[in-house]
Amino acid sequence: MPSASTGRRLARAAARALRWIAFGVAGYLALCILLLLLYTLVPPPVTGIRLQRRVELLLSGQRPTLRSNRISMEDIDPDLPHAVVAAEAIRIAAEDNRRSDGRRRGGSTITQQLVKNLFMTTRGGWVRKAFEVPLALVADLVLSKDRQLEIYLNVAEWGPGVFGAEEAARYHYGKSARNLTREEAAGLAALLPAPRTRTVSRTAWYRSIILQRM
Repeated sequence: MPSASTGRRLARAAARALRWIAFGVAGYLALCILLLLLYTLVPPPVTGIRLQRRVELLLSGQRPTLRSNRISMEDIDPDLPHAVVAAEAIRIAAEDNRRSDGRRRGGSTITQQLVKNLFMTTRGGWVRKAFEVPLALVADLVLSKDRQLEIYLNVAEWGPGVFGAEEAARYHYGKSARNLTREEAAGLAALLPAPRTRTVSRTAWYRSIILQRM
């Protein structure tokens, strides 16, 4: 059996480790909050999910080719933000129905999707959710809904290596985001939140639901 002195050393080591973890978490959250304040004025230069995709490509031996082109809301057809909000409302309603049947799945708002894109990766499960919730609350305090939506449309992943509404429109429809039709805007919204597995040609059923909601 370990001696009393050994037990005390282990307890002190565990306490130090917990303090360092707490300091690390607090420091990370503080940095994210500072960046959210900064993003009220400037666009994000990089995001967590973009960094994740770059690392994944490097580890697989591929050359990172991530397409991104930031534009203002004035350069995005108004149907696209409308479609994205409609799609999110449909998804939340579906999640509520699952919960009422006793089935729970991980739902999230556009604000939570935004902070996940900005500061985290697609991995992490409940640990990621634990960071998403407080950061989403801060985002709601410091960023207007219009600003949140503008940033989200510019940082969201819309396909393999495709980030932002402008690149999404060019990649999927061969045109600028300002020239999207109502149906095309709904088609892009239907890709979220699984843009790496969905295609606009295979989501016609969901696109029609979004159009009805719009």
